[in-house]
Amino acid sequence: MADKILKGKRKKFVHSVGTGTLNGLLDELLQKQVLNQEEMQIIKYQCVTIMEKARALVDGIIHKGPQACQICIDVVCEEDYYLARTLGLFSASQEVQDNQLMPMSSGRGGGLKLCTLEMAQNIWRENSAEIYPIMNQLTRTRLALIICNTEFDSLPKRTGAEADIRNMKTLLEGLGYQVIVRENLTALEMATEVKAFAANPQHKTSDSTFLVFMSHGILDGICGKKHSAEENDVLQMSNIFAMLNTSNCSSLKDKPKVIIIQACLVEKKSTECVKDEAGDPSNIFLTPEGLEFDGIMRVHIEKDFIAFCSSTPDDFSLRPPENGSLFITKLTEIMQEYACCCDLQEIFQKVQLALDTSEPMAQTPVKERVTLTKHFYLFPGH
Repeated sequence: MADKILKGKRKKFVHSVGTGTLNGLLDELLQKQVLNQEEMQIIKYQCVTIMEKARALVDGIIHKGPQACQICIDVVCEEDYYLARTLGLFSASQEVQDNQLMPMSSGRGGGLKLCTLEMAQNIWRENSAEIYPIMNQLTRTRLALIICNTEFDSLPKRTGAEADIRNMKTLLEGLGYQVIVRENLTALEMATEVKAFAANPQHKTSDSTFLVFMSHGILDGICGKKHSAEENDVLQMSNIFAMLNTSNCSSLKDKPKVIIIQACLVEKKSTECVKDEAGDPSNIFLTPEGLEFDGIMRVHIEKDFIAFCSSTPDDFSLRPPENGSLFITKLTEIMQEYACCCDLQEIFQKVQLALDTSEPMAQTPVKERVTLTKHFYLFPGH
């Protein structure tokens, strides 16, 4: 019976499941009416660590009986191949069929390749003194913040931004971060969100953080939803780094702080395209390839930061209106492929190379004033 199987796998499940997979399980079990909204909220917000959440989930499912347990087992197999194999939930025939596959998360992490234990140990053994330490997967509380402005009072809608949110959220959840998403904010509201994020006590038990900003922009910073020629609604980039520095966010001292910026800060253009910059909203043109422009600016300060911007200042960043930006798309693809074996700066370099040689138009993302003092390996799966 499925309840006996799940009961036998309980301990290993509690010690093995990751944040991304657990969130995927909660969503799927809610949709399949195995859990109700109140049960899901209790697990998500009253249990602090990933291990507490996993224990509450599996115990609740076992209590519901064999049918609920079977649905849970099926969802685990669908959401996370690596976890299902670790728990021994596949049949023997499936094991034979799948044993040649590279371990990867097929759930909230999308196609994220996981780092095998042997690979992680080899990387750490060879260079441990020069690698940022990671905290225990079962007790850490990694957080990430995504702020994306799509709708504006005066500026053009950033068509395709929904795909960027989805891709980044899926990637970061697969890497073990609890992702907070905020949309369509003024500059003051964006600053308030960053301050609240920096003050979150869960950073004390985290080993790193990601912040992702996607919006229109000018050379001074990131535009809020009310920005226009008449009203200056801009979040200064230097303020973001100040809010996260050691003085204002001591919980992230000596921990990697990754800032990813997809915004358009180009004031002039030599070709006709839609730009994510603050200008005349009626002056919108599409290239023959159906691409839009997103440019970016230079910013960042403080120790243990790295900012990765979608293009160099006064250059273009392309965004197909239906599929999301080329920068975010390529970034997520390459991180899914290489996070298991490369540090973050190596991954960013691969993104730069891929976009520098891309067709129909090349762009060059830029790493800004990197102050990381060690290699930042994400070790997905650990």
